[in-house]
Amino acid sequence: MAGSIAQAATLPGLNMAIYHFSGQILGRKPKRNPDGSYRPGSNAVAAAAYRAGERLTDRNTREVHDYSRRGGVAHAEILIPPGSAPWLTDRETLWNTVEAMEVRKDAQLAREFNMALPHELSRDDRLELVRTFLETHFVRHGMVADFALHDPVPEHGQSEKNFHAHVLLTLRRATASGLDPVKTRHWNSKELLNLWRSEWAIACNLALERAGKRARIDHRTLEAQRKEALARRDTARALELNRMPEIHVGPKARQIARGGRNPVSQIREVNAYRQSTSATQKAQRRQRNYPVYDRGARLSWLEQILVGNNAQLKRDLVAINRRFDRMNRKLDYWQRRTTFKTEGAIKGPKFRFNRWKAAQEDKQRREEATRKVAHARKRLEQIAQLLKELERAATGVNRRYEQGLIRAKEVERWVRRVRHGDRAASRRRDRWHP
Repeated sequence: MAGSIAQAATLPGLNMAIYHFSGQILGRKPKRNPDGSYRPGSNAVAAAAYRAGERLTDRNTREVHDYSRRGGVAHAEILIPPGSAPWLTDRETLWNTVEAMEVRKDAQLAREFNMALPHELSRDDRLELVRTFLETHFVRHGMVADFALHDPVPEHGQSEKNFHAHVLLTLRRATASGLDPVKTRHWNSKELLNLWRSEWAIACNLALERAGKRARIDHRTLEAQRKEALARRDTARALELNRMPEIHVGPKARQIARGGRNPVSQIREVNAYRQSTSATQKAQRRQRNYPVYDRGARLSWLEQILVGNNAQLKRDLVAINRRFDRMNRKLDYWQRRTTFKTEGAIKGPKFRFNRWKAAQEDKQRREEATRKVAHARKRLEQIAQLLKELERAATGVNRRYEQGLIRAKEVERWVRRVRHGDRAASRRRDRWHP
């Protein structure tokens, strides 16, 4: 199951808020990249540790997933249905149990949702919004919801309005003894996904209304909103919605933009493989042609509308953008210099040296811990190999002993047969030669 990203939209006469509600299934099956290579499947323990910003251990592989130093995690919590097993609230135990219950190499582990939170709300209002929505639409139906609220980290190039929530849901119903042995398949229906998407828009709008904000969101596509505006004869609104939807910018594209380059859209293969009806054709995947409708950022699209065919105005805008970039670089330079001087004046001249020394010591401790873990794993593998060799040797000795006993029995029978034959021949000689 995969959700989609709806376009940012507004209701008539209201300010714009961002709508984002995407879902996916985390599974062990490797996924194929556009270049034909494969990336490994998901691990439920690692996914939970990364989203919650915690240190969790995979009890099957003994691998430690430590994201406790990750920034931007504002809140992490697990919601369970009433009457279910209390140990389900322990994050490490919960997802290790999920991993242990799935025996197939291509098993589905969890369902994940990524939801944009209205930046117009306060932190407590955002937490209450997510908690109420999860309890109403997921937990009451028997799912275990492990969610984390993430605040934007401007140092990583994120927008200051990028408040969002990650939700991991179990695919099995929670019971008093743990998780149901059988998965609940009707949770995978597309109709239920569309219902969750619309209910999330309603919940956000109610929260904005309670907070006294004029901003509203809409989960529908721009085309559907434009048709509704034309039906009520709102020409101005229809013209505003007559544009191409913006493309979600991922972390790689943001990294490219921070380096001073422009990210280029590519054709992506999406969804599962579809077996062709022709025996001569291979399995196919649906392609999503981003370059066809990629018009860049919203600001670039507005600039194109404003400039039109005016060449002089285009040159003026280019010059303005260059001056703006140069001013941003100067502001960044002076901000770093001011921070440098302020830290030195407040915390003393040895502050940076002590911070560097502490960082080096921490790095050495992490490297030593990694070396010890690798050494312990190597010794464990050696002991396991030695036990296998001993078992193989013991099995071989027993087999040789059994083969010796069988051979001894065969020799004994042969000796008895020979002796019996000699006695019979002697009796025949005595009978014919008295």
